[in-house]
Amino acid sequence: MSEEKNTEKTEKKTKAKDTKKGVSFEALSSLDAPVSFWKGIPFGLQHVMAMFVANLAPIFLVATAAKMDAAQSAAIIQAGLLVAGLGTCLQLYGVWLIGSRLPMVTGISFTYVAAAMSIAQHQGYGAVAGAVVLGGLLEVVLGLTAKYWRRFVPPIVSAIVVTSIGFSLLSVGATSFGGGSGAKDFGSWQNLTLGLISLVACLAFQLLMKGTAKQLSVLFGLVVGYVVAIFMGKVDFSGFANLQVVSVPHFMPFKLEFDPGAIISFALLYVVSSVEVLGDTAALTKVGLDRQPTDKETAGAIAGDGLISSVSGLFGCLPLTSFAQNIGLVAMTKVVNRKVILSGGLILVLASFVPAVAEVFNSLPQAVLGGCTIMMFGNIILSGFQMISEAGYTQRNITIAALSLTIGIGFTQVGDIFANFPALFQSIFASNCIAVSFVVAVILNAVLPSEEHFLSAPQHQEA
Repeated sequence: MSEEKNTEKTEKKTKAKDTKKGVSFEALSSLDAPVSFWKGIPFGLQHVMAMFVANLAPIFLVATAAKMDAAQSAAIIQAGLLVAGLGTCLQLYGVWLIGSRLPMVTGISFTYVAAAMSIAQHQGYGAVAGAVVLGGLLEVVLGLTAKYWRRFVPPIVSAIVVTSIGFSLLSVGATSFGGGSGAKDFGSWQNLTLGLISLVACLAFQLLMKGTAKQLSVLFGLVVGYVVAIFMGKVDFSGFANLQVVSVPHFMPFKLEFDPGAIISFALLYVVSSVEVLGDTAALTKVGLDRQPTDKETAGAIAGDGLISSVSGLFGCLPLTSFAQNIGLVAMTKVVNRKVILSGGLILVLASFVPAVAEVFNSLPQAVLGGCTIMMFGNIILSGFQMISEAGYTQRNITIAALSLTIGIGFTQVGDIFANFPALFQSIFASNCIAVSFVVAVILNAVLPSEEHFLSAPQHQEA
């Protein structure tokens, strides 16, 4: 008994010390415990730092593919900060049935990058913005009806989608590493050196740092690469001339265009993203709250991503989704307090009103971005492999994965194979391995027999 009393006294003293120093762990690890806004800012800022680069990188890549000028690119980067902050706030507290009310941080999704780049190059960026707005409304509907359709998309299908996303981005990372598409000095020793230095800096930081600091490895690589690029004369500072201290993000900076091929292509990707959110929500509640998500939380998370994505399209930006790196941060720190993470969302909103933040990223050389993101894209592929493993290496799953990835990646590398198909079909599938892999996986999952009957050996009757 005396030992138990001593233990209780020690725990109380520890909690008291924690409270005096700042915020108690008990409060941080509770969804709705009262926490001072100012004391929670460091923990909210940590969430912002973990996702900041990954939030802006997709915008930068698509803006480059669309051949935007510096002012247009800076405008959508600025908007990217705004919608990421608003989306985080929406997921934290929700409106009606929309929003998970979980410690979820949203950001611009890499899922749509390959398709957005292709559409921007062929149909124009207005078609991208139009598809983002309409597709977001579709995801809202998918969220509100999630309990009716989620059983038709098993883990093996979502695993194939994630894997194909990673493969579709490899050429994007390699192009950036060489200096960017259309660069006059593409593949020059300067660009390759910058990319390599940035990559090595990311790896070194990842290996040498401990705890939550590892989440900042990409940011460290970008800073190192940016500084080296300045000394090499590779940074263009002209965008900082006459820069305003404060600026309001532009509403509808691009005229919305509703191209059928772009809309269908994005609609398929919104379905894919909805499936990803199912997994993200389950992972978040498991690592942060040690339970499974409720149907309401899952439906709200998907609908929340859809609504903020539509808003994002109105600001000329790309769709958003819950960020896996922030789920990893929750797993490491166990910080789930909504007020704490709200401070991070508000920091993103405030940053969107400071044009200098967008311009710093806009002046970043492509080679530096390529060096830091190429490892990120590789990690997406490995995450897909891990998901396939978790789904199980049954003969049925192996067949679905092998055929879906082979057809999805292989056929889209030889786009002329679709030459005799209708123009609309070509605009959706000819260069979009994610859409092809997803459709093939869904069809195979529907038509193939169950594992018990799949490729079963014939039974020999005894004489």
